[in-house]
Amino acid sequence: MLAKVYSGTVYGIEGYIVEVEVDITSGFPTFSIVGLPDTAVKESRERVTSAIRNSGFDLPSRKITVNLAPAELKKEGAGFDLPIALGILAAQGLVNMQELNKYYIVGELALDGSVRRVRGIFPLALKFARENNRAVIIPQQSVKETAVAKIDVYPVSSLQEVVKFINSEIKIEPFKIDLEKLYEDNLFYDVDFSDVKGQQFAKRAIEVAASGGHNILMIGPPGAGKTMLASRIPTILPKLTLEEAIETTKVYSSAGLLNEGFISIRPFRAPHHTISDVALVGGGQFPRPGEISLAHNGVLFLDELPEFDRNVLEVLRQPLEKGYITVSRAAFKCDFPARFMLVAACNPCPCGYYGHPKKECVCSPYQIQKYISKISGPLLDRIDIQIEVPPVEIEELTSSVPQETSEEIRTRVERVRKIQYERYKNKKIFTNSQLASKLIKEFCPMTEEAKKMLKLSIEKLGLSARAYDRIIKVARTIADIDGKEVIDIQHISEAVQYRSIDRLIR
Repeated sequence: MLAKVYSGTVYGIEGYIVEVEVDITSGFPTFSIVGLPDTAVKESRERVTSAIRNSGFDLPSRKITVNLAPAELKKEGAGFDLPIALGILAAQGLVNMQELNKYYIVGELALDGSVRRVRGIFPLALKFARENNRAVIIPQQSVKETAVAKIDVYPVSSLQEVVKFINSEIKIEPFKIDLEKLYEDNLFYDVDFSDVKGQQFAKRAIEVAASGGHNILMIGPPGAGKTMLASRIPTILPKLTLEEAIETTKVYSSAGLLNEGFISIRPFRAPHHTISDVALVGGGQFPRPGEISLAHNGVLFLDELPEFDRNVLEVLRQPLEKGYITVSRAAFKCDFPARFMLVAACNPCPCGYYGHPKKECVCSPYQIQKYISKISGPLLDRIDIQIEVPPVEIEELTSSVPQETSEEIRTRVERVRKIQYERYKNKKIFTNSQLASKLIKEFCPMTEEAKKMLKLSIEKLGLSARAYDRIIKVARTIADIDGKEVIDIQHISEAVQYRSIDRLIR
């Protein structure tokens, strides 16, 4: 007898419908799974066999063939355990086939028949919701993650419970969730800019960067507060919109990193400098999002930037420009979202004390140049703001003067972002940092004095054409902060200050 169960799989960060076909025929007792299954899917034979028997059902001593359609799509994970088990029971007439076909079913089975959560439930739920023709049966632990997709969700905890529910022996109420309440409950940061003493210049540069969505590089000695400043940048960025929150949640669910059911705050990712290029951009036999995609709509912090392998840093160039990363391999091609704010930090030299007012640097000029030159010119050109972060004086550390809170700074940032949104609402961009060269002339008018200042600065610093555009974009943001439509000389002057360490790098 043949049975069919509807399920799904995740490829990249997208969900796909999979039909689980189970055929039981006479013949030598075997259990085979076809349809490009990975090792975890193949091993479901053992889990399903034990789960069915330990749930009080009989496994037929006949030939069992399971086909996962479409056959050309790779299948991975243990999420097919539950639909395979139900298909076997349905093929024996133990489950109502007509009722079974009213649901999409996903879940891993333990040997005792209990149902466990699986990776990638959220993108699957979004796919199921778009089909809009079936409800969903999923593990109890994944209920919040699935209900966000606005689809009828029936949480279950065991194979026995699912069978009884489908056969109308018990009733399970669909899970309901208040999406706005879930969003608000997770809207909390455990750090704040009021914790940072001093560093007014760095704070101003970070506010400009957050207002315009600009990438920023901080150079300073150990203990200057670079990491402390970077970790607080998400707290001053505008709150995630519901659409952005869904995008971010989708990425984290696909990576198996979703714990709370919904991502309400902007992510902050800080990979170690030993990370590989694949771990950074994503990929693998079954493509998974990398760190740059996990930082989507948030902040990617690269501490000790020169310590990263050069090939790792170079792969950042495309996503910094495009806002997504295309991972191409012989067997697949996959796009991952990667619209993030890059925040980088490094020491000025190997010992860390070059230019320190009180500690002597022990590095030679050659060592300093070699250390800094690890950051390539093309990558540096894509970082709009580059600032020096000096050590904090003891008077500032012990000062009792209250510092601005993240909420106060975020209010100003949101005001500037609103100006940009209104300006670019017909251009499919959202911030000044996304301005293409052809749009700069249209949206960045300058006074004659500002043009002269910009030309003189470019010639004196020997900057590239890309750096020229970056200065104008930063100046556009500074003008927006001042509420000015035309870029003036003081806006250009401040923007040029944020490129001053180009001279050190070059």
